[in-house]
Order: sequence, then C-alpha cells, then structure tokens
Amino acid sequence: MQSIKRLILLSILSLTVVLSGCSDPYIAQIQGQTPVTEQRIAQLGDALANGQVRNANLINQYAAKVLELKPDLQPLIAEFKKDASIQGPMYLALLDRVNTVKNQPQMFADNKAIYQELMNIYQAADPVLYSDALSDPLNVLADMSDGALPRINSQNKAQSLIDNNAQDFGVGSQLVGNPSYGQWQTNSSGMSFWAWYGMYSMMGNMFGGNRIYYDSWGRNRGYSYYNDYGRSRYTSPSNLRKQNQVETRTRKSFASKGQKFTSTYNKNRSGSSGLSKQSQNAQKTASKFRSNSSSKFSNKSKFASKSKYSKKPRFRKKRKSFISRGFRRRR
Repeated sequence: MQSIKRLILLSILSLTVVLSGCSDPYIAQIQGQTPVTEQRIAQLGDALANGQVRNANLINQYAAKVLELKPDLQPLIAEFKKDASIQGPMYLALLDRVNTVKNQPQMFADNKAIYQELMNIYQAADPVLYSDALSDPLNVLADMSDGALPRINSQNKAQSLIDNNAQDFGVGSQLVGNPSYGQWQTNSSGMSFWAWYGMYSMMGNMFGGNRIYYDSWGRNRGYSYYNDYGRSRYTSPSNLRKQNQVETRTRKSFASKGQKFTSTYNKNRSGSSGLSKQSQNAQKTASKFRSNSSSKFSNKSKFASKSKYSKKPRFRKKRKSFISRGFRRRR
C-alpha cells in the first residue's frame, strides 16, 4: 500500500514539473530569440566590415589624424581602431553575452531574465544604436587631438563640463564606468577606483591623469553615451551586479559618516547631439531598467542546466536593420 502511495506521489510531482515547464511562455521565446539575436550580431559584424557604420568609419579617420599629430601614441591609437571592427571590446562583449545565455543559463535568476538579456543584446547590436555607442571612443580620439578634431554626437568638452557642473577627469573620461574598457577595483581602505584594461592605461600614464575614485566620479562625472544612454543595453547582468555592489558599498561608506550618496545614474547628464531615435528610446527606458535590473541576475541559479530550452529553436522572420547616417557634427 505504501509503495502504491509513493508511486502516485511521484507521478503527481513529475506531472507538476512537466506542466510547469509547458506553462512558462519564456521558454518558447528564448528558443525563438536566441538565433535571431545571433543573426543580428553577425549582421552588425558584416556592417562593420563593409564600412556601413558611420562612427566606426570616423574612428578610422580620427585614428589616422591623431597618429599624424602624436605618433608616440601609436599603441593606444591602434587599440581604439579595433572599435571600428569585430575585434573591438564592445563587439566581443556582445558575443560573450550571447554565449553566456546559451552555455551558462544557470547564471540568470529565471527564464524572464534570460529572455530580457537576449533582447538587450539584440537591441545593442542594431547598427544605428551601435554607431551611437561608438561615439564615446570616437570622442576620446577627438580629445586626444587637442581640438584638431571635433567631438561627434556630443557637445565640445568645455561646454559639457559647464552645463553639467562636472569635473574634468582627463582624456578618456567618457569610457570610465564602461566595462568594455576597465573595471572598478577596491583598495585596502575600501575605496573604489577605476582600473583601465591593458593598453587603455596609457591614458592615465601619458596624459597625467590622477586615479579616478568612484565617490568623486559618481557625483561629478560629465556626459558619456554609455552612462547616459547605453548602459541598459551594453551591460551584461554580471557587470551590472558588480556596478551595483560598488554603488552600495559607496553609499554605506557615506552613510557611516552621516552623509548621503546619490546614484550617479539617478540623473542623466546633458551633452548629446544628433543621436538616433533608437538612442532616444533607449534613454526613455533607462528609469525602468534602473529599478528592475538589480534583481535580474543571481549567482544562485534556479536552473541546473540549459535543458529547459535546448530543444530545436523556432526561427523568427528576419528583421530589417538600418545603418546610421546623417549625424551632425558640433564643436
């Protein structure tokens, strides 16, 4: 009798698991969106290779000009030229993120978080949005030219600092906070500072920049595309979690001194110029992203494997993409 009851109980539990999987609409959405997102990244790669992404083309032009002006910066300039190709850190980050979805689904809190990550990657790979995002490294090259080249999709440096009552953190400040170029590290005193990856450290070494601390940067930063428009699209859940940890640690440090620290992302800085409608729409969703993003990523998985969506994917109709054109230059 006991064995019969046990068999019935196991049957009920098995049926519950099966029905639970069938009732989750995100499983089918993940199956359909994964190949679509991969295709979008491949299309972006083709657009970069064929010279169809405007700011990527300008990066090559600006790099050539800065090399003429400052040949001693050749290693750093060569690193920035990669941004105009599929070897750039932003493009490689998109590939890494989609591979995480496919091979490490246990890194996400639930199926909804997986699907939202796929959609974020898909939107980030839009050549128009991607061109806008490239305005940050492009404008670093502009600043390296000491005024010989204008900033693109952005106010000039002096006006941007005035309008935002911002501190000048030196050449490359547009890239601070962007996980494609560096990361926040914490010293023995518990203070977080920006550490550049590899060759990008030349910006601090050669332009006399002081170490950039999170508490100062967070309160006094100027405009950048990534921090004011692109963060919701160009940040992986794992990097977002790290950013939130740095901010939480800084807020607690201020609170222990009876002070208040307001999130650096609480208010968008002004300074953009001629950005696409895609970027404008991305900024409109930023507040929703800020309120929900911290709960999307979890180290403790609810998934032991990727078996829930390892079935043959259902392909969606190919979506049309558009290439960036017609941006205005402003000094």
